[in-house]
Amino acid sequence: KKDMIIVSGFNVFPNEIEAEIATMNGVLECACIGVPDEKTGEAAKVFIVKSDESLTKEAVRAHCKASLTGYKVPRQITFIDELPKSTVGKILRRELRDM
Repeated sequence: KKDMIIVSGFNVFPNEIEAEIATMNGVLECACIGVPDEKTGEAAKVFIVKSDESLTKEAVRAHCKASLTGYKVPRQITFIDELPKSTVGKILRRELRDM
């Protein structure tokens, strides 16, 4: 619940966005966090580890627009080499917020 993102008063759960992006070819893994946004209060930002170098931000955005409600589409998409994880393999969202 604490990971929930509030976009223009709507509740957005990061795992819903992550699950949708994870279905794409070329995505090894991903994580979604909320970031401050002037217009909507918060916006979704997604970090993606690619398994295919040809994957583009535009392709991810188009996939999300086709399958998610408008306010759930990530505003920011960042490709990174690996997601920060704890010793048991849990994604450390706090570290992503500091990136």
